[in-house]
Amino acid sequence: MAEYDHYINGEWVSGDGDAFESYNPATGESLGSFPRGTDGEVDRALAAADDAFEEWRELSYIDRAEYLWEIYHELRERTDELAEIVTKECGKEIAEGRADVVEAYHMVEWAASDARRPHGDVVPSEIPAKDAYMRRKPRGVVGCITPWNFPVAIPFWHMAVTLMEGNTVVWKPAEQTPWCGQIIAEMFADTGIPSGVFNMVQGYGDAGARIVDDERVGTVLFTGSAEVGHSIADQVGGEPGKLAACEMGGKNAIVITESADLDIAVHSAVMSSFKTTGQRCVSSERLVVHTDVYEEFKERFVDVASRISVGDPLDEDTFMGPLADASQVEKFNRYNDLARQEGGNVLVDRSELDDDEIPEGHEGGHWVGPFVYEIEYDPGHRCLKEEVFAPHVALVEYEGDVDRAIEIHNDTPYGLAGAIVSEDYRQINRFRDRAEVGLAYGNLPCIGAEVQLPFGGVKKSGNGYPSAREVIEAVTERTAWTLNNDKDIQMAQGLSADIKTDE
Repeated sequence: MAEYDHYINGEWVSGDGDAFESYNPATGESLGSFPRGTDGEVDRALAAADDAFEEWRELSYIDRAEYLWEIYHELRERTDELAEIVTKECGKEIAEGRADVVEAYHMVEWAASDARRPHGDVVPSEIPAKDAYMRRKPRGVVGCITPWNFPVAIPFWHMAVTLMEGNTVVWKPAEQTPWCGQIIAEMFADTGIPSGVFNMVQGYGDAGARIVDDERVGTVLFTGSAEVGHSIADQVGGEPGKLAACEMGGKNAIVITESADLDIAVHSAVMSSFKTTGQRCVSSERLVVHTDVYEEFKERFVDVASRISVGDPLDEDTFMGPLADASQVEKFNRYNDLARQEGGNVLVDRSELDDDEIPEGHEGGHWVGPFVYEIEYDPGHRCLKEEVFAPHVALVEYEGDVDRAIEIHNDTPYGLAGAIVSEDYRQINRFRDRAEVGLAYGNLPCIGAEVQLPFGGVKKSGNGYPSAREVIEAVTERTAWTLNNDKDIQMAQGLSADIKTDE
């Protein structure tokens, strides 16, 4: 079995504590052994990042970008190799594994390209002799904690912009995908980036908590579960001068109105509900469908769900791979039971696949298929409000205008992503203005984020956008700078600058 190390202060560091293994969710085979980060190892990484900060911030944007361009080219050259590792470690089918890597190098390209773009804002002053403008300065050490479902793309959402802005990084990959973390750390090591600027500590939640707790960390960037994210936000919010940007889960929905093109509606719903086996924070677990088109939509959606290809994620013909681990399977089945208890009429139940549906040699994997049910809307139904993170999908019929659909759509504590399918632009604009989401789509699935757009939600889904340009807000301090070019002092708002004395 391959054994791997932490990457701290420019060196590979073997762990002092216990080791843990990464497993292929499609086969159950071990992929390698990784050190479980201890308090001492996290402290060493934080100290290295803190020590490296001053030297790193003194480099120009262009010099810092050179290291990221090295990463960009390596990601492009190794796309197929790394895509296979993503697929083996987190179970998503190979086309999605490849897209994960492509998204990563798109993010690195966007960040590195920013080196030669204008920075800051010139702001007109009331006083002609004054110059006023905005400047940004790095905050220091940034702790990055990333999830398993996008084990290459999301780390670069966090780290590419963070490093470009002159901060240093201590990163903890998800414990389910440490092999992907290892490859990313190898790429950073290959660039020759100054020691301590980038550090990776493998491990579990205790290592992540240690990063969040440390006073040397100026910003925490987190993508993951709502429970962990809100705990981080609550803790960091009580520490003066410290920030957290947390992107969390969702109970996302697609509204399908009476004016919908049903070809687009079915296609969008299938993509949103079953891509990545429902294990995206933007996956749609609710389909809110107008009564005029409900029966036809239901028939067509159920037909596809009952036939969707579940199989070896390395096979190009597979649409859905396995769930990530046994705990995800248990949660999926628990919520399927809850849907039945709350009155759901089950339309498709492939939660336990037949033996002939499981690929040969993959009997040890975490295999499930779609679970689809229809249920009458009730604000008390937990199955319509709580995130499952699996191919668990409710069909809800509505009558009336689009405002009724939006009311149902918004009736969840989450607010990450939502979509509307309609040929009526007034309905689309109404949804745009009233849906409580951070990411909205018209005549599209609830997936397909582009790196140049902010990614995050409202309500329980997040308190920040740890991606693209919005990361800049989280990892820099903004200073409003005013410079007087005159020999006399003049004040805004007509305030007198005269100094008066008793004489």
